[in-house]
Amino acid sequence: MQTKYGFQLMDIDEFSGWIAAQTVSREINLIQQHHTYLPDYNHFTGSNHFERMRSMKTYHTVNNGWSDIAQHFTTFPDGTIGICRPLNQIPVGIKGANARGICIEHFGNFDAGHDDMSPGHRKTIVELTALLCRKFSLPPDTGHIVYHHWYDLNSGIRRDGKGTTKSCPGTAFFGGNKVADAEREFIPLVKAAIQNGHFTTDIVQPGAASAEVYETGIVNAPRLNVRLGPGTNYAVVSSLGTGAVVAVYESKNGWLRISSENYWVAERHVLKVKRARTTAGILNIRTGPGGTFNKIGSLPRNTSVFVYDTSPGWCRIDLNDKWVSSAYLTYN
Repeated sequence: MQTKYGFQLMDIDEFSGWIAAQTVSREINLIQQHHTYLPDYNHFTGSNHFERMRSMKTYHTVNNGWSDIAQHFTTFPDGTIGICRPLNQIPVGIKGANARGICIEHFGNFDAGHDDMSPGHRKTIVELTALLCRKFSLPPDTGHIVYHHWYDLNSGIRRDGKGTTKSCPGTAFFGGNKVADAEREFIPLVKAAIQNGHFTTDIVQPGAASAEVYETGIVNAPRLNVRLGPGTNYAVVSSLGTGAVVAVYESKNGWLRISSENYWVAERHVLKVKRARTTAGILNIRTGPGGTFNKIGSLPRNTSVFVYDTSPGWCRIDLNDKWVSSAYLTYN
């Protein structure tokens, strides 16, 4: 493991131990797959990992005005993994899919006719995704492992490649960038890695805080401090922004514990929601609770959503007015 410019670089075995030891105080439900496009393999020398990550961070913060580098992880052609953005920070990866997402940038241009993914890079991408599924208890499917190409750039709604899109993570990424390509080529590899791998698992030590989640919440404040205990006299360890999804493990005197460790936030800034899944093949999203309201998008079957509010026969699935028929939702 190496460290430079505030980044860490490790191989997949080192990453396995590293990710198992991380405590994440926001809920993770999506693993985003991206390619850098530029820089591509021609810009990789085999020893310039840190310089490339520093360059990306400079572009993201100076040119784009973001607070940090966009992605949590960068994978490189030699199979190494760069640790970039803190996991407790929401990424800048896919509009509409960032609040509970992990963002991975794969160094290279994987559009057809460009970079041929190296065997080491391919292995790391699969195993990294499998480790993240294992860490966050996510099923390896296209409801939780997502490509940037599947989301409309303007609306932030998943449309599975329709609308205004990027080709990211590449038209030749593991056989293609369509949902069917992922289900045929990429997802089976991740499933096999989970089944055949020997990944480190989290162990709750005797006397540790309960690891049982009993509610889910959405942060409705621009900046919500995460503290080491249930009160303002405890130290602040990080912060969460509007729309961040948190798991609720415990409630105490107006405070919520949002981790299996002792990480707490003020309850008044968290909106309680219910998790559900779509059961229709295609479920329309409308601007209000009724079939006469404008259609603004759709969701495929088995998409995970949060229900913020209800009206007879309808559920609001966003902080904004995005409504779906309750007849096609099943609650977890």
